[in-house]
Amino acid sequence: MPYYMYVSISEEDRVSIFSMNPESGKLQPQGDVSVAGRPAPLAVDPQRRFLYVGRRSPGSFGISSFQIDHSTAGLSPIGSISLEGDPVYIATDRKGKFLLSAYYYQGKAAVHSIGKDGAVIAPPVEWLDTDRGAHAIQTDPSNRFAFVPHIAGNGPNTIFQFRFDERTGHLTPNSPPRVTPKEPEGPRHVCFHPDLDILYSSNEQGCSVTAYRLDSSLGTLTPFQTVSTLPKDYRGRNTCSQIQIAPSGKFLYAPNRGHNSIACFSVDTSTGRLTSIGQAPSEAIPRAFSLDPEGNFLFAAGLESGRLASYRINGDTGELEPLEVYTVGKAPMWVLTMRL
Repeated sequence: MPYYMYVSISEEDRVSIFSMNPESGKLQPQGDVSVAGRPAPLAVDPQRRFLYVGRRSPGSFGISSFQIDHSTAGLSPIGSISLEGDPVYIATDRKGKFLLSAYYYQGKAAVHSIGKDGAVIAPPVEWLDTDRGAHAIQTDPSNRFAFVPHIAGNGPNTIFQFRFDERTGHLTPNSPPRVTPKEPEGPRHVCFHPDLDILYSSNEQGCSVTAYRLDSSLGTLTPFQTVSTLPKDYRGRNTCSQIQIAPSGKFLYAPNRGHNSIACFSVDTSTGRLTSIGQAPSEAIPRAFSLDPEGNFLFAAGLESGRLASYRINGDTGELEPLEVYTVGKAPMWVLTMRL
């Protein structure tokens, strides 16, 4: 059974669809869907029935909703809403009842209801002031808490902590309302360990990954490790982008924009501590990437090159073996891989 991949091609106003061979990792184009307004962040509901696309073009800020055809991965539009800000990140809650979004330039976090037909509904049930540099938002595995990382420099260098009401979609500041790194690391994106109460953040300015213990009863974070994503001798410009952990919980990856590589880490299965296993060369400015559902392959898109590089993940070491490179189009902004 093939897997499928969606790639938002921002400067060509489309989302590309690919099938993926789960044995070889090879991609085959399956067509495109037009999405006007610079499509960028993508999200899918937990049942993989609906795809959501954030639109980032000034004057066209919004979210488009699509139904997914499980036989072909084709997309049928079912709704579109306008927004009062530029959505840099979107994600559903763990039940698929709400769509959460973050707004870097407006310094906002939002929650929209999702209708029974799968379409996002306006107006939002939450439109909260956080701070400039808001770059992501996710609920924890229990769906009772939400976290909004903010970068450093153009932001407050902190992760906002909220309580999340999965019945109403409302967010309430937790106590304490934020956790702030001692150094200007600039938390950008986050992911949760699949088995341990641990959250990892990719740090845009610090060029590092920080591991936080998650108090699953209080919904608060405590940092316990920060590891660089770069070689010790690298002195060039660099910022980190996204972050993902393998479904096995054994390996974690975070791209470097500038060094142009994928930082690879092994994860201690009992403590969650990270050990660097090096960097794999990537396309220029690897802003977006995705692991396949089994954690056997990694796909990273070069924002500047317009190409998508594929890698096989070594199941024993976590190292990346380069495979094929695909031309996908101008400014690929998001890569999302799933099994239907």
